Amino acid sequence: MSDSLQSNHGEGPVLECRDVVRQFAESESMLEVLSGVNLAVKPAERLAIIGASGCGKTTLLQIMGGLDEPTSGEVVVGGHSMAHTSEIQKGDLRNRYIGFVYQFHHLLREFTAEENVAMPLLIRRVAKTEALQRAKKLLDRVGLGQRLTHKPGELSGGERQRAAVARALITEPGLVLADEPTGNLDAGNGEHVLQLMLELNVELRTSLVIVTHDHSIAAQMDRVLVLEDGRLREGGV
Repeated sequence: MSDSLQSNHGEGPVLECRDVVRQFAESESMLEVLSGVNLAVKPAERLAIIGASGCGKTTLLQIMGGLDEPTSGEVVVGGHSMAHTSEIQKGDLRNRYIGFVYQFHHLLREFTAEENVAMPLLIRRVAKTEALQRAKKLLDRVGLGQRLTHKPGELSGGERQRAAVARALITEPGLVLADEPTGNLDAGNGEHVLQLMLELNVELRTSLVIVTHDHSIAAQMDRVLVLEDGRLREGGV
């Protein structure tokens, strides 16, 4: 992908899944986890995907983010298909269009909070001074302005997850994919992190897709989809 790729804020779907199928070899048979998933995520939309444990929610999220390959079908991000692209091209698409928030923060323990948040910009070859300035501004926004030089081991669980949210949003991506982002936190810290994500969704007009088993989280989204028998359907909470 060239450096000419631009953000797709406000222009058609941020992400589309088109007839996505995912099968896994199991003994002598094939297990089909996703059976033709179709989905279009609109700009600035808040979307929850819920479903029973083991139904394939995380697999779908990984395919949406280009971290796993569908058996058939395709994913289109920012107007660019991930089908038949190299790992380098997929990485470029992820860096430009997608932020990730996981149940566990995945911060790099040898780097400070500021350096961790700046990392996606440094990968994009933004000058280090600018990247760190932008990281500081966003860490201030998420309430970590006094913890810039602290490494992950020196931060609380809630602080680490807020830093992870800042890292996901530092590039102002068109889409954030979140896999149980509050699942490893107590109720108070979990609510704090969720509200922060919702506020930043509004401020940055970043679409938000959250995979969750928590119906109270799903109830705060614009749209709720249920993954059941390998397919998505409109659902309520």
